[in-house]
Amino acid sequence: MSTHTYAAHLRWNGSTAAGIRSYSRDHVALAPPAATEVALSADPAFRGSPERLNPEQLVVMAASSCQMLSFLGIAARAGIDVLAYEDEATSHLDLTAKPTRFGVIHLAVTVRVATGTDAAAVQELAEQAHRECYIANSLSVPVEVATTVVAA
Repeated sequence: MSTHTYAAHLRWNGSTAAGIRSYSRDHVALAPPAATEVALSADPAFRGSPERLNPEQLVVMAASSCQMLSFLGIAARAGIDVLAYEDEATSHLDLTAKPTRFGVIHLAVTVRVATGTDAAAVQELAEQAHRECYIANSLSVPVEVATTVVAA
């Protein structure tokens, strides 16, 4: 199959009649076939609920998750025994940019591999994964990946 299609259903209820400062930013989204709704809101800086994820966090999470999934697939095909993967992903919203947009998305990855694994080979696989990551390739902001390799 040459095309994969993705869909999401988003739902909000409330009233905007009282103006920009009063309506709830809380909403839910569902991406079939998954049955779990995700509770979302705006960033608290934009009157959102801090207890809910916001769209900005979802973009950073998507970049992080895609990098990990790409890397694990490439490592598995290469016969590399990856034992753990962690990422501290960050970005910032540049309010001075026109239009307002994310700055660089930074992925600070730590990969734990089996003892005796060639760390340079793991670094090369991480770079390949970054080049092949669908989300990073789809974003207009740069995604930078720094990978630290740790032996078990």
